[in-house]
Amino acid sequence: MRESDQLSRYPMETVNLASINQKPSLKQATLHLNASLGTAVFRMQPHPRPCFTPTLLDDIRVFQSHMTQTIRVDYQTKGHSDWRYIVFASGDEQTFNLGGDLALFVELIEQRDREKLMDYAIACIDGAYGFHSHLGQPVTTIALVEGNAQGGGFEAALSCNVIIAERGTHLGFPEVLFNMFPGMGAYSFLSRRVGTSLAERLIYSGDLYTAETLYDLGVIDILADEGAGDIALSNYIRTAQRRTNALKLLRHVRQNYNSVPYEELLGITTQWVDAALNLRQNEINVMQRLVRAQNKRAAKLAELPQNSLRQAT
Repeated sequence: MRESDQLSRYPMETVNLASINQKPSLKQATLHLNASLGTAVFRMQPHPRPCFTPTLLDDIRVFQSHMTQTIRVDYQTKGHSDWRYIVFASGDEQTFNLGGDLALFVELIEQRDREKLMDYAIACIDGAYGFHSHLGQPVTTIALVEGNAQGGGFEAALSCNVIIAERGTHLGFPEVLFNMFPGMGAYSFLSRRVGTSLAERLIYSGDLYTAETLYDLGVIDILADEGAGDIALSNYIRTAQRRTNALKLLRHVRQNYNSVPYEELLGITTQWVDAALNLRQNEINVMQRLVRAQNKRAAKLAELPQNSLRQAT
């Protein structure tokens, strides 16, 4: 599937011009728009666990569709758009995202429901490809990692054009613990950044790495001080605004000579689905233990005062 084919999910004739200037309705995320910086900041707030629930995946689809349509209409009506940076972040100060919905995985694997598992996997790669292809628009997608990112959470960050991560955060792929591999883009996105050998080592180790280590390895683009991710984001944007021509050229070169085609993501995630359906019971038990750990993490988060959550940038 070509980029133009994948983005045709948002055909122009479906645009309701009256709704373009309204924020989309999101159930497990918030959207903060900053016209002066040209940023649209999408902050995940999934529940009951800090993972990619089907509802959060649908919010990502709605958000990407809304911003794509908004930018297209801007260019059609006034020749430019104020929105130049799409920021993917979390509302949780301690967790970016812990990855796939393991509880759903276990349920679908036990039911042998390949169709629904494939639907979930495709929803994941659709979102990842949207960020990777910068929505097919002249924008830069930025992952703002202010908390730990595991599995699909790390994959989602890798799908963005730029990764900003705070010191002290940990990122990695724990899938090998239950005899699986991250199937929603990890290999593709990592290998484009650091080469196949290092990508395979990071994936196969199952270890969590500090943001500092991943910055030194070239995985992370910008290392922010702890609690200062939003400052690093603002600094990056102000620098980029002075180098618009260079940024435009870099985006063009990346998309034409180092991009991940949608077909590659689809092929890998199809293999992931087939492998998941062949997991043994002891491996499923490991997934269930991880779900219980995520539930404990979510319960602790629920006890925090609401104003401790990140709402805007």
